[in-house]
Amino acid sequence: MRRLSSLAHRSKPSLHNLTEVLYRSQFKNNTLASPSSSRGNSPINHHYFSQIISRNDWFFLLNHELKAKRVILNPQFVISLLQNQENPLSCLRFYIWVLNIDPLFAKNQSVKSVLATALYRKGPVLLSVELVKDIMNSGLSVTDDLLCILIGSWGRLGLAKYCSEIFGQISFLGINPSTRLYNAVIDALIKSNSLDLAYLKFQQMSADNCKPDRFTYNILVHGVCRIGVMDEALRLVKQMETFGYLPNVYTYTILIDGFCNVKRVDDAFRLVETMKKRNVLPNEATVRSLIHGVFRSVAPRKAFELLIMFLEKEPMMQKLACDTLLFCLSHNCMAREVALFMKKLSGRGYMPDHSTFNHTMTCLIKGLNLDETCQILDTFSERGLKLGFNTYIALIQALYSVGKCVEGDRYLDLMTKDGLLSTVFSYNMLIDCFCKAGMMEKARKTFGEMSLRGVAPTLVTFNTLIDGHCKIGQVHKAREFLVMLLESGFDPDIFSFSSLIDGLCRAQMIEDAFDCFAEMFQWHVTPNGVTYNTLIRSLCLIGDVARAMKLVRKMQATGISADVFSFNALVQSFCRMKKIEKAEKLFDTMLTLGLHPDNYTYGALIKALCESERFDEAIGMFHSMEAKGCIPDSYTCNLLLESLLRKGCLEEARGKAYDDLPETGGGLGKADEDLPQTGGGLGKADEDLPQTGGVAGDPAQIVAKALLCFNDKYIYSSCEESYRLTASGNLGVPFGYTDEYCKGPCLSETHLVLNCIENIMLNFRFYNKATIQDIKDTIKAGCGYGPERGNFNVEEHIEAEGSSAIKAATHILLSAWIIIGLIHLLFHLNSKQSLVEALGVKYAAENLESMATKPDKQQ
Repeated sequence: MRRLSSLAHRSKPSLHNLTEVLYRSQFKNNTLASPSSSRGNSPINHHYFSQIISRNDWFFLLNHELKAKRVILNPQFVISLLQNQENPLSCLRFYIWVLNIDPLFAKNQSVKSVLATALYRKGPVLLSVELVKDIMNSGLSVTDDLLCILIGSWGRLGLAKYCSEIFGQISFLGINPSTRLYNAVIDALIKSNSLDLAYLKFQQMSADNCKPDRFTYNILVHGVCRIGVMDEALRLVKQMETFGYLPNVYTYTILIDGFCNVKRVDDAFRLVETMKKRNVLPNEATVRSLIHGVFRSVAPRKAFELLIMFLEKEPMMQKLACDTLLFCLSHNCMAREVALFMKKLSGRGYMPDHSTFNHTMTCLIKGLNLDETCQILDTFSERGLKLGFNTYIALIQALYSVGKCVEGDRYLDLMTKDGLLSTVFSYNMLIDCFCKAGMMEKARKTFGEMSLRGVAPTLVTFNTLIDGHCKIGQVHKAREFLVMLLESGFDPDIFSFSSLIDGLCRAQMIEDAFDCFAEMFQWHVTPNGVTYNTLIRSLCLIGDVARAMKLVRKMQATGISADVFSFNALVQSFCRMKKIEKAEKLFDTMLTLGLHPDNYTYGALIKALCESERFDEAIGMFHSMEAKGCIPDSYTCNLLLESLLRKGCLEEARGKAYDDLPETGGGLGKADEDLPQTGGGLGKADEDLPQTGGVAGDPAQIVAKALLCFNDKYIYSSCEESYRLTASGNLGVPFGYTDEYCKGPCLSETHLVLNCIENIMLNFRFYNKATIQDIKDTIKAGCGYGPERGNFNVEEHIEAEGSSAIKAATHILLSAWIIIGLIHLLFHLNSKQSLVEALGVKYAAENLESMATKPDKQQ
């Protein structure tokens, strides 16, 4: 590949040293430059006012600006200045000046909220003697309003002791204790996790002739609910009622949240009933607290069931609750429940808000059948709801990735008509979508449309196209976009080089990749761990381990630590070369560096140890995986088992298999009469063992390996545990959840389990005597759209199939004659023939019967 520098002459000169644009101060030699007027649409010069407020004569200068009518004092102006001050003391000074000009701003909650946030995020601002003197010298004073705001900021910052000390000295400021100030202090103490001090102040109120009000009690109730002392919270509520303050919606909301925090969901629901009886209408905060709290307290599916039943009884809360419930369902990736709920709500005319709708659709795109997702989307789109850009992109990418290009194009057209494809950011996202789907022709076409619409590409645009072409091996196309990148005046960055190096390595152009790597330094681009790992992996794949080790040392010398991916490539190479000691030395180095080996690391070592017949070490390595936080995957387990069986280490394989099995009710002895059976046997001593018919080998080891397929750590991952197929042969799909089972991950994962068992033991029988085909037929009928849809009872399906299977009866009759013939042969056996051999013939006959009843599958 041509060097980048050889292409640079075709591009415009690049600026390697960007000049820093500095803001020129308007204060020179302690003089003040006048700003442009802030009237009309002119932007506010925040820097100018910051300089004014920081001066000693700030109060005089602000008055001068106001008299000159260079500013209009309104809430927008005040909030903007407060939000853009770096020094929190400036925020406080400006607010004090604003109150002096117009005291009505003290009642503006938006202004007070912005000030409180500024004092918290950039503070603390302590009420020092200097600050008090500065305020008083300006002819102003510290008011109750200002003190409450300061106390609130100290509480959020955890300054409980300081709050208490200042409150004890407010008389020096000419301020008398009041219920309002007590409430501010108690609230601050609770926010700073000082509930004991808060109770102390509560008890001191009467000494200052201050009576607690509803706010006081609500603050204390909130404090005790935060730590889960609900009995004390209820006591406070009763005490509040004795003083004539009935609980309001905020009181009940706090209690509901508290009960949910301690997982007393029933009490939370009862509180809502109490609100209804007392004519206290729940607000949005109440509904959100209840729904979020229930999801925190119980399993998501149980939470959904409880809330659905409750909302059916409370129609007045449904409109408030729907958005929150949809959010929680989506947050917990419960796509099937989301779909059912949205379909139900659609029939009632419900319209979610824009944010909820997009969050919900994102969940459906990830976890539901795309056809059904599009159907739901179209239903709500016809009623005026529209997707946001990110949700459109997620849907389009999902459709393209499964080959639904027509549908993807349709939604792309809708996104364009909605005006969402207009900026370079949106075009970059769309190009990335096409690249991830491998649709490079569409990506290039979109790139061309950008220029036609006057949207200039950025470095991200070129990097995305370069990476996309490199991923599919089109290095020559990547080079074309590299030329365009340079001609557009951009310099390649780390992403450009990493993509090119990866593409060259994929095309097995290793030397070109190293040339590109060397040129990075000429462009003042420092390689990162991804760049090094790509080259290390490629060197290991071609067997050049020495060069790979040298590159690892170079990477570490530049200050980049080798990670798991770096070591895995080397470990796997040494294992392929049978240099196990060197691989183990690297493994120990990983542990020393604090790295966590993964299944790829362990799998390579275990395979190499087994191939070298070092089985004890392989088993030891396997046992050490979980101790080091790495759960063995199915590949690693099967690798060890197959190696042990192949080498004749039967006992070790049997032990290893049952170490990793879920509990099935026993071992492999005579007590295991209920183990899954397969239709044959090997002798009288083994009558109670799982039987394998014509399958060669020890039945124990075969059944053990088959039972591994049920282990949820290895095959089952997304399907809920209660729906999973087990060795019992039962399918625990509750009535009403057919769609969730048949259109969700459970169906595909169950088929994976069945295929896993079938590959090991064709004639496997479950505890209920069902065959693999019986389970498959039951699933097919249960998920079908005939009269048996929703019925996943395997035994009923077997009985129904047996009563109507005329063709199978013919085969059974034929097999009966075969059995008679074989029994006749049994009686003519030599008297010295062992009982084991005789029983082998008997179970061979049973196997033939099994073949006769399932001719299509077994023959």
